[in-house]
Amino acid sequence: MTDDWRLDRIGSALRGENPTVLRRLRAGFAAIGDVQFLPGYSVLLADDPQVQRLSDLPKAKRLSFLSDMDALGEAVERACRQLDPAFRRVNLEILGNTDGFLHAHVWPRFEWESAELVHMPVWLYSREHWQDERHALSAQHAALRKTIGEELDLLTSS
Repeated sequence: MTDDWRLDRIGSALRGENPTVLRRLRAGFAAIGDVQFLPGYSVLLADDPQVQRLSDLPKAKRLSFLSDMDALGEAVERACRQLDPAFRRVNLEILGNTDGFLHAHVWPRFEWESAELVHMPVWLYSREHWQDERHALSAQHAALRKTIGEELDLLTSS
């Protein structure tokens, strides 16, 4: 599989071709992030590539998207707590400044982060963190992917 899915993350998810997708949720797709310098970083992708902002959704779908974001955030929290005793919290963000489609970021935060960054937004991490192959999503994240997916299953089965 090529990296073409990156050019159309939502369309590729709808076609079953996005390898980062963890689960299909009510209003979107839970996906693990391309970068994992904060292990467990995940993204909720809206299931309509034409939707650019939360307010573009009808109220019921908007609430479903926010509920999915909550479930993904809790699944990441549970998984990270199980896998890393230095887990601190989860940050949830809907920004949309770079990618013009509705998505939400779920960032786990850890005690082992550097003192100058641990209390700051993740966007202040250096370019190397975002581009270094050591932090790229890979087979080493299989257990993390599995655990987040299982936690999502538990949270969304009721």
